[in-house]
Amino acid sequence: MLEFISQPWHWSISGLMIALVMFLLIYFGQRFGVSSSFRAICAVGGAGKFIDYFKYDWKSHDWLFLFVIGAVIGGYLGISVFGSPDPVQLSAATVQDLGALDIQVPQTKAEGLGFIPHDIMNFQNLGTLSGFILMVVGGFFIGFGTRYAGGCTSGHAITGLSNLQLPSLVAVIGFFIGGLLTTFVLLPLILSL
Repeated sequence: MLEFISQPWHWSISGLMIALVMFLLIYFGQRFGVSSSFRAICAVGGAGKFIDYFKYDWKSHDWLFLFVIGAVIGGYLGISVFGSPDPVQLSAATVQDLGALDIQVPQTKAEGLGFIPHDIMNFQNLGTLSGFILMVVGGFFIGFGTRYAGGCTSGHAITGLSNLQLPSLVAVIGFFIGGLLTTFVLLPLILSL
């Protein structure tokens, strides 16, 4: 059974599961988005005493806590139990592009899983200008942008587009433009610092 679950599955299985979750959420009158769970966590923690944004009925979103906990547990199981013994497989063109930026791709699982480039995302690099910009400033912009856009990429791209919401279409277009600019303009510039 473990071999069956661990094998690579066709991408359409994920699409069908996402569609099933969306139909269930629409049926129960809920919206999908991970960033909403952070607002609920802050509200539970008492942030509403200090900031009006967190004063709301978080109990209507209590299912998000289970979703986040399930995502963390699922991620752990995916890596530790169901994960491939090999690092992530990247195309030759991607490996070449990363090499041009002095980012090494792991060749074995001991070197890393390949999801996070340890050459630039590590605690030692946090003390450098480029590391600080990537991890702290980048993290701030992600958090700020998520709230400013009224949701995260999953919320807009999955829930918003499936509900035919024009603001979500605008947000998703912005996400793609921002991703392209970051990848091809900002990242090489930051890594050269």
